[in-house]
Amino acid sequence: MPYDPTYHLLWRPDKVRAIIERERPDVLEIHSPYVAALGALSTPRDYFKIRTFTWHSDFIDTYGRVLFPHEWSAETVEQLTKPLWGMVRAIAKRCDATFAAAKWQVAKLERHGVERVIHMPFGIDKTVFNASARSAEMRAWLIRGDGAAPESADSETRVCVAVGRFAIEKQWSVVIDAFRELTSGPAVLVMFGDGPERARLEEMAADIPGVRFVGFERDRKKLASALASADVLVHSCPFETFGLSIAEAIACGLPVVVPNEGGAYESAPPTCSEYFAPGDSDGCAEAIGRIFRRDRATLRAAALEAATGIATIDASFDNLVRTYDELIAAR
Repeated sequence: MPYDPTYHLLWRPDKVRAIIERERPDVLEIHSPYVAALGALSTPRDYFKIRTFTWHSDFIDTYGRVLFPHEWSAETVEQLTKPLWGMVRAIAKRCDATFAAAKWQVAKLERHGVERVIHMPFGIDKTVFNASARSAEMRAWLIRGDGAAPESADSETRVCVAVGRFAIEKQWSVVIDAFRELTSGPAVLVMFGDGPERARLEEMAADIPGVRFVGFERDRKKLASALASADVLVHSCPFETFGLSIAEAIACGLPVVVPNEGGAYESAPPTCSEYFAPGDSDGCAEAIGRIFRRDRATLRAAALEAATGIATIDASFDNLVRTYDELIAAR
């Protein structure tokens, strides 16, 4: 894709269809509403038992709201995107079910006339993402960088972490502007991730002490340790269809600051979270300040309590397969 070359499209629906006809799957999952869907939808029913549609991202309204936040009203976006929602309904109509990982997306899909929508939350790997990943060495690294010894970590310094893809719809500039405005004592912001907006964000944060970009972390245990060893995860995207980084942070006992909309908000209970209006950097800074003033031990205990309501990967997969069994039986 031109904007982000790590994303790709399938351009040969005929080859997609040929593979489906060769494999004859029990379940044919559509995970992309683009060209790949054409291959799946053009395959006759004889070659599979059921066909499903997974709604991974709200690709319709998101970009209208991000690219034209002031020029386009909500009503304008609604009118301009009607044909695209018609495409979504056309895909879903030819599937036995449509899955969405967050309740707010279930409601939105149903509001746009999509039928047979099922809430199917994702799961996380709790064997990796848990409070036992906390370490003094990691906290020292978060505060001081490479070569830092545990005793070099200032106990007064608050550690903020951000995890995600650096793309325009994630609105990371809100977090950076908020951190610039913080007045609640010494703090650092360590940003894990990569993406097409990284260079712009690094330039934006170049004059802010304590902001560090550490790239995409492939070691999940190291990432879990960073989450468990920090003081707060700050997230800025109000369009998440689930919010895996939010769930992983809470499972590590880390409180969060998130927008008051979307999957991130849905995943973050008030017992361990603070909220701000989407796009409001002042509100984000105030939310970070509020969570800094709350008791750390109480917040961590509340996060771990909230984590009991987050599914594991195995439980999520079992739920999916059980649903598939029911859909196949119904056919």
